[in-house]
Amino acid sequence: MTTFDALSVVGVSGSPGKTSRSRTLLDRALRALERLGARTRQLDLAALPADALLGRHQDPAVTDALAAVQSGRIIVVSTPVYRATYSGLLKVFFDLLPQEALAGKVALAIATGATPAHFLAIDHGLRPLLASVGALAVPTAVYGTDAQFRDGAPDTTLLDQIERAVAEAATLAGLVPALEG
Repeated sequence: MTTFDALSVVGVSGSPGKTSRSRTLLDRALRALERLGARTRQLDLAALPADALLGRHQDPAVTDALAAVQSGRIIVVSTPVYRATYSGLLKVFFDLLPQEALAGKVALAIATGATPAHFLAIDHGLRPLLASVGALAVPTAVYGTDAQFRDGAPDTTLLDQIERAVAEAATLAGLVPALEG
């Protein structure tokens, strides 16, 4: 795969915890995009002021995060699955984006859950959320379960999913040739 020139990629972590499986997968995806030559930035929504995320007042950190997401060419979104859908942090952040704010952007969806039972949260929640602001989600989403992590590290199946999703994102962004075979 060829590299691309200084593409801006923004990773959005919707996990409320300082450490999480979804953030681990986000980190892996961002590193894979960096290997292709992308400039990456990770946003930790849990570190942003809650009142500003709820729209109660303006805050420079939230304004900067919203601008960063809107300026990225590829957006990588990760979330734990709670109550069969994405986190509330992700919801309130995306609610602050203007309609069609991510039109023309490529999005990669990552989610984690305790069991495979919540895999469809990606298709029934996360993809529609991304589409609601105009993003084009790559066909391969990444979903990891507790059983796919050993000592905090994802197994090879998850790493392969990340590599495939990253390749699709780079292709859809028009930065690498379409994959053969």
